[in-house]
Order: sequence, then structure tokens, then C-alpha cells
Amino acid sequence: MNYRFLQCGDCAVTVQFDKEISKEINSYVTGLNELVESEKISGITDIIPTFTSLTIVYDCAVLPSKKLKKRISKLIEKIKPGEVSKVRVWQIPVCYDDEFALDIENVSQHTKLTRDEIIALHTSEPYLIYMLGFLPGFAYLGGMDKRLVTPRLKTPRLEIFEGAVGIGGEQTGIYPIASPGGWQLIGKTPVKVYDPNKQNPILYSAGDYIKFNSISKEEFSDIEKQVRENTYEPVYEVTEL
Repeated sequence: MNYRFLQCGDCAVTVQFDKEISKEINSYVTGLNELVESEKISGITDIIPTFTSLTIVYDCAVLPSKKLKKRISKLIEKIKPGEVSKVRVWQIPVCYDDEFALDIENVSQHTKLTRDEIIALHTSEPYLIYMLGFLPGFAYLGGMDKRLVTPRLKTPRLEIFEGAVGIGGEQTGIYPIASPGGWQLIGKTPVKVYDPNKQNPILYSAGDYIKFNSISKEEFSDIEKQVRENTYEPVYEVTEL
């Protein structure tokens, strides 16, 4: 795998792999991320994975740039692309009721799919979390069925409700907090994927997967109540993908 180091000032370096967004290239990013975390290298203060790169923040007084790059190069040699590994697949319930699916008719008109077909396709396969960004806990997901591709809204909303599930071009995702946004909204999850009051505020990590599951309005209300009472436990399974 081709890669290069990009120096980011005195205290960060980016490992840039090939710029094509793909599962294989992202596996190098997540693989390197896991190795750096497991090595617990003294001097590294933060690690930031993206679609095709990994930025490593470090204390240059403890860990010189040249020494860090040499250490990272050796770790990259250990990565085995295509190797079957166990991953976490988060089961995220979504209610596609009209109250939350504000733009599902737009998606239907653009894709020529019925509401039921949109829901069936949207919940059919797990989505790889390529990276987190934009908002705390906002997961950029890959793997959406191309039949669901729908352009963003021409005029973004000033505020989208927390837990909104939407489609923006070739991507789908969850709005972890209320915020402006231009994605086409097709549902809502009652699960808090970002909770600043928890020790680990973001539910999932880059390299995990999300599987959406359709639920009724009644099931939504029940889970929402459990979330408020802090009795709901998000569900995930460890499997090979």
C-alpha cells in the first residue's frame, strides 16, 4: 500500500494512504489506528482517523517526528489487507413513521421507490463507519444501496432534530445532536449515539458497523422512555464481515 507522511506543524503528522475512498484503503486506516492504540507509544496524545488517512498528534519534546515516522512505518508493515477480522455491528432501531420521515416522499419521487422499498433497502445491510466528524458522534457511513442515492436539500434546514436519520447523496447517517443540515430525513432513532455525560460519549468507533432496524412508533416510544430513564442498553454483536 502506498502512503506518505504529511507533517502538520510541530506536533502532528498525517499518514496519507491512497486517496480513493474504499473499504480496502480504510482498512489500513483503522488497522493502523488499532495498532497505534495497542502499542501505547509514549508521546502520542491523540489519533484521528479519516476516510483515507490517520493523523497522529504527539508531544515533540517526548517523541521526535523522525522517530515517530520510523515507528509508524514498521506498524504499517504489520497490516494485512483483506484479512477477515471480527468487528462490532451496532443494531440501531429506526422509526420511519411520517412524524420523523419528513423527506421520504422526496426520496421516493427521486428514486422511484415506494416507502416500503426505501425502508427495506435502508435496513438490508450493515454500513461501515469510515470516520467520525462534522458533529460529535456523526458517523460517515459507507455501503448504502445506490438505488437510494438522493441529492441533499436545495435549502438546508436551520435545525434538524437529534436522532434524525437521513440520506445525503450517496451517504446515510444519524444526526447525533440537533443541528443545521441538508440531508433528506427518512426516520429517527431513539438511541443516543452521543451522550456527553458518559465516560465514552460516542457510542461507536471508526471501523465499526451500523445495522438499521425498522421499529414501530410504539416501540420507538418504549425505547425512548428507557433511554430517558437510563435503562436502555445499546445492542451490538461481534461478527466477521
